[in-house]
Amino acid sequence: MGNIKDKVAIIGMGCIKFGEHWNKGMGDMIIEAAYEAYEDAGIGPNDIQAAWLGNAERPARFGYVGGGYVADALKLRNIPITRVENACSTGHEALRNACFGVASGMYDLALAIGVEKLKDTGYGGLGTGRGDHPVLEFRRTAPASFAFIGTRYFHTYGLSPDEGKRLLAQIAVKNHHNGNLHPKAHLRREITIEQVLNAPIIAWPLGLFDCCGNSDGAAAAIICRADMAKKFRDDPIYVKGIGFSVDTLHPGFRPGFDWLGFEANRSAARQAYEQAGISNPRQEIDVAAVHDCFTITELMVYEDLGFSPKGRAKEDVEAGSFTLEGDLPVNSDGGLKSFGHPIGASGLRMTYEIYKQLQGKAELPVRQLKNPQRGLSHTLGGPPQVSCVAVFGNSLG
Repeated sequence: MGNIKDKVAIIGMGCIKFGEHWNKGMGDMIIEAAYEAYEDAGIGPNDIQAAWLGNAERPARFGYVGGGYVADALKLRNIPITRVENACSTGHEALRNACFGVASGMYDLALAIGVEKLKDTGYGGLGTGRGDHPVLEFRRTAPASFAFIGTRYFHTYGLSPDEGKRLLAQIAVKNHHNGNLHPKAHLRREITIEQVLNAPIIAWPLGLFDCCGNSDGAAAAIICRADMAKKFRDDPIYVKGIGFSVDTLHPGFRPGFDWLGFEANRSAARQAYEQAGISNPRQEIDVAAVHDCFTITELMVYEDLGFSPKGRAKEDVEAGSFTLEGDLPVNSDGGLKSFGHPIGASGLRMTYEIYKQLQGKAELPVRQLKNPQRGLSHTLGGPPQVSCVAVFGNSLG
């Protein structure tokens, strides 16, 4: 397998405030995110040589959404622009393609942009049903899918229903605390353990505060050759590794699938870690933004990505390991729980947080971590399994 380590860098990023943007179309959000990225990089639209758009909307239902949508919004002329889609990893897919386009030597500067408009389209983001087994899982929902993981996790590792629910509640409280500190988060609200435990149940054990919301959002990144990066800024962020994995969408038909994690997560992490030269992610990653569509998802990802030993994430959660004050802060911006999940934008929004943290430029001093050197962003899509893991650093080598 090849290696992208230190071949490309991010020199600019933009991210709009996620929320209910009834007065903005996708083009408006694309412009806002892209021009923040342009200003951050010190470039203009005429410097972009290629672009990739991450957008998961269904063209047949909402009208055609392709590369021309970005060309129209940003007045880009006669350059290659490609729309990509890969479930919840769509934003990362745009980033990955832009990175590989530059790393190949074809382009010096490329734009990755992700956008999704959910609130006034009637499109539910994660959809209304999952599962294709005609008897066992017909039309189950996304919360129900991850509820399977929750109940299996509790059973396998000996957690009572109350213990399991309280464990997940700690993740929800952590992420809402972090999101309350972020000016671009949608759901800025502190919550308590008791509020999580007493909230309406969506799919047991997942209650209202265990599930991410729907939002409108957009985020963008400017990618350039690593050897050019310091011509644009003193503090570029270098791509150390990108792993991407797609596995069968029918876990019910796959012998040995245990509902305790996803091989796509583990495979994408192995790829990214190998490229980045990481052997102990818990010790070598300083901050991570992971896919917390549900609190049980974040718990599972701790173990899939090697942050916690299998079945032992509970100990790390209770020790505060993944809080802003812990040894590996996870979702320091509040994650999907606080931003919502406009699918095409989420992977780039996560990367925006890592980019800012590694530069020491988080919006508020209380959010800025102490001297992080390496960060990770991750998405998990589906029906399972589609996963991307990207590792970044603030120096070469």
